[in-house]
Amino acid sequence: MTRAQLLQAARKARTQAICTYSGFAVGAALLSRDGQVITGCNIENASYGLTVCAERVALWKALSEGITRFKRIVIVTESPVPTPPCGACRQLLWEFAGDIEVLLGDLQQVRESHQLRALFPTPFGARNLR
Repeated sequence: MTRAQLLQAARKARTQAICTYSGFAVGAALLSRDGQVITGCNIENASYGLTVCAERVALWKALSEGITRFKRIVIVTESPVPTPPCGACRQLLWEFAGDIEVLLGDLQQVRESHQLRALFPTPFGARNLR
């Protein structure tokens, strides 16, 4: 799976976003270590607090299907400024996907590439509970 193909999958997922309130559609495509692509889009609701980000939708879909090893995630928005995952998504990605590559794109191309550790330098994880 190339970066361009993963970007295309995230762009397609973005078209399914339910963003009635913010108008800010996000798509994500999560690549498993064995080459499977799991997509997600943001889903908003009137309470705002129960809104779910595209990254978490993709991650939860993967985990619910028994997919637990990941290589990278692409996050796509229409914004001219690359949009990184929010704090909650960073926490869940760290805990369930580890230090994966995070690609930030727009509707045309990948704009930035980061390791999750660079976006989340002092993560809380299972080691903190011991």
